[in-house]
Amino acid sequence: MEILRKIENITITTNQLLFFTCCYIALVLNLPFLTKATEAITALDNYNVIFLMSLPIFILSLTMLIQGLFAFRWLTKPLLITTVIISSLIFYGTITYGIVFDYGMVQNTIETDSAEALSYVNLQAILFFLFFGILPAFLIYKVKLTYKPFFRELLSRLKVISFSLGVALLIASVFYSNYASVGRNNKDLLGYITPYKMVDASYKFIRNHYFYPPLKFQVLDTAPSIVRDNSRKHVTVMVLGETARSQSFSLNGYVKPTNAYTEKQGVISFSNVSSCGTATAVSVPCMFSRLDKNHYSKRTATAQQNAIDLINLAGADVLWISNNNGSCKGVCTRVKTIQVDTDKSNPLCDGEYCFDEALLAPLKQKLNSLTNDNTLIVLHMIGSHGPTYFKRYPSEKSVFTPDCQRSDIQNCSPEQLLNTYDNTIAYTDFVISKVINELSVLDKKNNIESSLLYISDHGESLGESGVYLHGLPYAFAPEEQTHVPMIFWADTMQADFNTACLRDLSKSRISHDNVFDTLLSIMSVKSKAYNIENDPFIDCKSEHAIARTNSTSAFNIERIN
Repeated sequence: MEILRKIENITITTNQLLFFTCCYIALVLNLPFLTKATEAITALDNYNVIFLMSLPIFILSLTMLIQGLFAFRWLTKPLLITTVIISSLIFYGTITYGIVFDYGMVQNTIETDSAEALSYVNLQAILFFLFFGILPAFLIYKVKLTYKPFFRELLSRLKVISFSLGVALLIASVFYSNYASVGRNNKDLLGYITPYKMVDASYKFIRNHYFYPPLKFQVLDTAPSIVRDNSRKHVTVMVLGETARSQSFSLNGYVKPTNAYTEKQGVISFSNVSSCGTATAVSVPCMFSRLDKNHYSKRTATAQQNAIDLINLAGADVLWISNNNGSCKGVCTRVKTIQVDTDKSNPLCDGEYCFDEALLAPLKQKLNSLTNDNTLIVLHMIGSHGPTYFKRYPSEKSVFTPDCQRSDIQNCSPEQLLNTYDNTIAYTDFVISKVINELSVLDKKNNIESSLLYISDHGESLGESGVYLHGLPYAFAPEEQTHVPMIFWADTMQADFNTACLRDLSKSRISHDNVFDTLLSIMSVKSKAYNIENDPFIDCKSEHAIARTNSTSAFNIERIN
């Protein structure tokens, strides 16, 4: 209490508060940036020591300049407190998980539900936030400010801004070539400047999503159709994985038996598949869109038909069943959907999340009541979503031990963390095998042709090079976040694809860009939106199957990009 009274008795000017706070933001909360920039500079053969020493001064000057422009008189405390609190959250995410708060991460954060957000809350996170965020903010709140008359205050602030601008310009002019060189060779560095990269990304996200006029909805095909030449019903189940990386699949050469179930079921694993993004908010709508990765824009993708829309319009019965609280990111808006209820009355659920086995009940119900000759069921998993990996599988499915039973995964040993994540992959494999079993029953009892396609939205970092989770900008994201698994299975009745040929194809380069056409091909959809050159399965498809579904007028992908 004595300390509190002393703080309350401290009286300083707005410029003094501005300076002390900016020192804290620039020199403490920007430590990730300063550290990475220092590493980049000192890695040069002949680096300039004075240039290195100028870096914190440059960042401080810019911080003073930016904050000084907006934090004036009665706005000073609220803006500085807000900046400190936001910066402390970014600081925690960056030093703990290696997160970069760019446009994609802002989008992912805004579209995250409360249950997912709470999974990041743990004792360490709370203590960190209290010490680096709340405590400094409280000190700013408690100190007394003395104000000069308005115009004298304004003049004083202009002097501070001018001095900060002058210092920044001086450093920039003297060391321009050094900054330009380091920036060109380390483009990721800007993402670590706190909090301004996030502020810039947030502004662009809000502008793009709330202030741009909506685009006119583009119809890619008004009359797609399903063309088959047999009387059997057909069912395809697409299992949309979450946060699974290819490197952790034993089907792809991983040393631990993470695919003990599906490897006995004759599945074909494609080992060279890349994602469209490093987060669900980008990857899911991108993979179902006609747009490829290089031309993808959520705004454009939302305003046109996707693969699900075309399959539904062609006459198939389409059902999206989700166990992912993050939703379908707009992909399933125009088809029937089922969201798995997380109520604790279900032994597979804890009130916030359910194990992916909860997908099996609505799947069985649908398979037992097929009314359409062609059915597509999408199962959207919670998969391996972190950091609470231990909540993604039942205790009895803990194959690899010791595991990491906590959300502050950086405090687990590498062995524990890998075991926990590998348990999620093994459990995903178990659920996929259960789905295949259900489809096999259709084959034997009801003369129904069936197939399964599994693909993950993005991968995951597990401490490699100090990076955890996912969501890094794609340009410098590690392979662990972009290399994803894909599995295909078909029953013995299907005749469209040569499975031996597909196995030969399994090491070929494939990406999310191919999902649109692959899915249409599996469902035998004839559409002018189908691009045969973008279908990796086409070389393994019978000539007859190609002939009945391939549109005579090739779709011009450039038309919509």
